[in-house]
Amino acid sequence: MIKRSTYAVLSLCMTGTVWGPSYAEAGQWDIGGQASLQTRYFPSPPAHPAQKKMTVSPSATLEPEWVYTLDGGDDRFSLIPFVRLDADDKKRTHADLRELNWLHLGSSWYMTIGVAKVFWGVTESVHLVDIINQTDAVEDISGEEKLGQPMVNINIEQAWGTLSLFALPGFRTRTYTADHARLHGPLAIDTGNPSYESARGKRHIDWAARWSKGIGDMDVAISHFQGTSREALLLPQNRGGQTVLVPHYNQIGQTGLELQLTTENTLWKAEGVTRTGHGKRFYAGVAGFEHTFYGVAGSVADIGLLLEYLYDGRDPRFAPPSLADNDIFAGLRMAMNDTQDTAILFGGSWDHRSHAGFINLEAERRLTDHLKLEINARFFVNVPDNDPLAAIRNDDFLELTLNWFF
Repeated sequence: MIKRSTYAVLSLCMTGTVWGPSYAEAGQWDIGGQASLQTRYFPSPPAHPAQKKMTVSPSATLEPEWVYTLDGGDDRFSLIPFVRLDADDKKRTHADLRELNWLHLGSSWYMTIGVAKVFWGVTESVHLVDIINQTDAVEDISGEEKLGQPMVNINIEQAWGTLSLFALPGFRTRTYTADHARLHGPLAIDTGNPSYESARGKRHIDWAARWSKGIGDMDVAISHFQGTSREALLLPQNRGGQTVLVPHYNQIGQTGLELQLTTENTLWKAEGVTRTGHGKRFYAGVAGFEHTFYGVAGSVADIGLLLEYLYDGRDPRFAPPSLADNDIFAGLRMAMNDTQDTAILFGGSWDHRSHAGFINLEAERRLTDHLKLEINARFFVNVPDNDPLAAIRNDDFLELTLNWFF
């Protein structure tokens, strides 16, 4: 039996289609999706002369979804394009094919062929093991937004666990904000001419495998990825008398571990990876917990306390820099459990070596059956000159998004 979380990972059921008809009927079309209007407010002036001095930056998105189901639900074809129009950042004005795939369900296996999104990970502050899809960095600095990835994915479900195998043709380069935009450093990035360690460039075929199983109250997953790094080294080069940064993508091998233990009120979480290909082999990990208080003060609201420690042992001379090398993350999650599905996540990370801090706020509330309001905020605190965040430390912003689901 396929778990409900599997369908979420494959993006066959989106938030915007919960009011649509059931997928279970054979030969059925389901059309839905979402559109949004978004405004970002930057309270501080830009740090670099090339950046626009805009304070308010509006944009709009459209993400329709078409799903066709047949054979009693055993075969499903999905198409989810995405487009954003941004008033100030020409690189953030972009389009992507988030999903275009065929999903076939067997008795104890399922297969996806086409462009899809796959998520790995259990922790809150960072997802070290999540490596299948490329990050769509112009969407958000959180790294949560991903580009669609061409793949052939076969999943086998047995009593000994679930084995997922991936062949990944067609590498996707990382997106970066425009040189004049906010959330961009002082040097231009030549995204049009990346370099690759593999002679095949973006035609290199990557592969990955993951085994997962629930063992009592513990969920365990072990994964391995071999191929082109989703992170790029930004190498300075002279182009026409000007220093620019050129993305370089190494060939890497990454083995990952995910652990989640569920107790009565607490989730204990951990992720760890070891990677080769970026200098010497290095190790990185994140571990912590989320403790939830249910029905606070006799209400229906729940409050969760989150605490995680992040470590990354990479050498920044040979590997893309990490923003979470020696950090402590603490957060508060509130679920009001009301008819409007009001939820708030507030947290922050603190680097105990550089003393740099990052504060994050995410809040959402459903206004009607088809409208939802989201408020996000990102703030940089006490960032020194030698920290990877120094290039964008003046780019604190408050983001307001109105989503319409159809």
